[in-house]
Amino acid sequence: RTQMTEQAPNDKETKGLLALVEDITLSDSENEETQEETPVEDEKHMSSSDYYWNSYAHFGIHEEMLKDDVRTRSYRNAIVNNPHLIKDKIVLDIGCGTGILSLFAAQTGATHVYAIDNSSIIEQARQIAIDNGLSDKITFIRGKVEEVELPVDKVDVIISEWMGYFLFYESMLDTVLFARDKWLNKGGVLLPDRCSLSVCGIEDEDYKEDKINWWNNVWGFNMSCIRTLALLEPLVDSVDNKNVCTDHCMILSVDLYNVTKEEINYQAPFKIKAERSDTCHALVAYFDIWFTDCHKVVHFSTGPHAKYTHWKQTVLYLEEVLCVEQGEEIIGTLSSCRNKKNPRDLDIKLHYKFNGAHNNCNVRQKFFLR
Repeated sequence: RTQMTEQAPNDKETKGLLALVEDITLSDSENEETQEETPVEDEKHMSSSDYYWNSYAHFGIHEEMLKDDVRTRSYRNAIVNNPHLIKDKIVLDIGCGTGILSLFAAQTGATHVYAIDNSSIIEQARQIAIDNGLSDKITFIRGKVEEVELPVDKVDVIISEWMGYFLFYESMLDTVLFARDKWLNKGGVLLPDRCSLSVCGIEDEDYKEDKINWWNNVWGFNMSCIRTLALLEPLVDSVDNKNVCTDHCMILSVDLYNVTKEEINYQAPFKIKAERSDTCHALVAYFDIWFTDCHKVVHFSTGPHAKYTHWKQTVLYLEEVLCVEQGEEIIGTLSSCRNKKNPRDLDIKLHYKFNGAHNNCNVRQKFFLR
């Protein structure tokens, strides 16, 4: 069990993605297949990535990201306050959007910045660079990272804001890892370079009653079949920290210099302990980000205890309400893999076990983040 911390996880002897909780036994058959997909799951995903690129052509999503003070200020601090990482360096900005990170890098003295995006927003980014007198420092390239060619063989720094809901949603990290392996110089810098995924339990009776259990009786009719479907979809929303009723468990630590694409399909154990007598209705997942190569480490969290970000938190509602007493533990595993039909979607499996004074359970649930 790992408490909340601003320190990057200390796993120097481990490369790539590390599950942090050990010695969790839930059943005799714990070797779950993370690639399994049922016909019901198959129907819930788009077969094309066109929607992904089109969604980033709309200005609203960029406005939301730019106005996210935690996100944008953290990147700005990592770039502008660390000229030793940027000045006189070749920088690659992956998924540049409006080009804000490229502008920061050019402003900080980069020799040149190459900015790649496959969305039409890159046309506005190009104009923004012109309007700010930085067009000679930034080359914008429209296309998929896996398909474009750079005018240089190697770069010194890769910057990318690749994180999605539940950390890996939209699979943009795959693209960053491709670029890392193809273009990053030996000894080059990734911004950011570390991340983690954590979970905690929350009391959320009012919302669950309003959005989930409400389907059991709709104007006198049983519509519980829709309740079953509603439980399959994680809720992305801001959780009030006062609703958190357990401690926090960091379940994954990811070293972006060493992680592989294959490791992003993971199964990680967790163990959380109730901090008060309460009812636990859901697990909340959130991530932390570190820029550890900076002179002063830059860190931010997307947890319910931290300042608001546009990523909010990902809420997984439990089929069983757990009546917990202080000190009682909920153990389990959380698995995630890319959907086979649309790899930008995630298929999530949760297996949790609870033996408390008031009730006990051993439950498996599936969720689809799309």
